[in-house]
Amino acid sequence: MKSNLWIEEKHGDFLGMNYKVEKVLFSGKSKFQSVDVVQTKGHGKMLLNDGLVMVTERDEFIYHDMIAHVPLFVHPDPQNVLVIGGGDGGTAREVLRHPGVKKCTMVEIDEMVVEACRKFIPQTSKDLDHPKMNLIIGDGLEFVKKTKEKFDLILVDSTDPIGPAQPLFGKDFYKDIFNCLTDDGIVVSQGESGFYEVEMQKKLMSILNGLFPVSLLYNFSNLTYPGGLWSFTFASKGLHPLNDFKEERVKESGLKFNYYNKDIHKAAFSLPTFMKNNLSLFLKG
Repeated sequence: MKSNLWIEEKHGDFLGMNYKVEKVLFSGKSKFQSVDVVQTKGHGKMLLNDGLVMVTERDEFIYHDMIAHVPLFVHPDPQNVLVIGGGDGGTAREVLRHPGVKKCTMVEIDEMVVEACRKFIPQTSKDLDHPKMNLIIGDGLEFVKKTKEKFDLILVDSTDPIGPAQPLFGKDFYKDIFNCLTDDGIVVSQGESGFYEVEMQKKLMSILNGLFPVSLLYNFSNLTYPGGLWSFTFASKGLHPLNDFKEERVKESGLKFNYYNKDIHKAAFSLPTFMKNNLSLFLKG
């Protein structure tokens, strides 16, 4: 018998996105959120946290390419990388493709997300046991506050600013991030929608602008996030994502990508006019 189950992700009180579900693979509730993995028609396996789509097998490569490779190809020698969140494992997977990276620490607050992805979405989670991987189940907020370690690159792979991710969009968190970075360190963060979350983008960029010499934003498009156009924030203690980008390194790396390339890298920082107008006070670099 064919499944007649559909799931709908709602964004605010005005937008819904529907997906045909062939099978529910996992459904649980941790102390932080509900966690579901479903087999969909058209998008493969899908992870949802509190009913919001986090990852699908069909388009996860876009997000993970762009959060990881943009800063990795800007920093001249990224050896020690920290991922905050990212429980599906896709961001760490892309970081670990760079042979110069000596250690990737991932701090994910919800063990249920990690275990569900280990079992049901190996496409993203396959490198969680990599020898260079240091997986910590814990609070990223507390980790950056207390650690004495310094990182070349920090990737804040968070959900939307609700539930357990809400503190990851605050000024105190980014002050601690600044202190955890090396002198030429870079932080890239999930930066929400330029269409639907303008105020949150302004808040994030205002915080970064007040702390870092370079504070910019870049875009990517995918299939499953509301509006299709989504952003990452880029902040650093000096490195510029275009001026310090040596495009020949992409070819020399020998790495193959499904979304990222040297031209996408440069074009991603060319913001549409409406976003420039909204964020002009906070873009610096």
